Amino acid sequence: MKHIVKITAIIVAITALWIGLLQTSVIPPTHTWLLPIYFVISLGCYGLMMVGIGLMQFPTCPQEAILLQQDIIEAKGFLKQNGVDVGSD
Repeated sequence: MKHIVKITAIIVAITALWIGLLQTSVIPPTHTWLLPIYFVISLGCYGLMMVGIGLMQFPTCPQEAILLQQDIIEAKGFLKQNGVDVGSD
């Protein structure tokens, strides 16, 4: 729930800033109207960057890998007992 409140607060702040820029004419109106598009593009780039960083720092779990190998061996043994050919070891 806290994350939703944080995102909503950021969106409200950005909207207020955008409306303020439209009314004060600090930036030319032609540029000010494009700010929401720039915001969406920036948000997309940020999302892609976070996915890329998450993939680069993907954690390895050696304990889980060992448990998975044990499960595979157990499944192969079960299938061999039931007459299923599981290939070479």
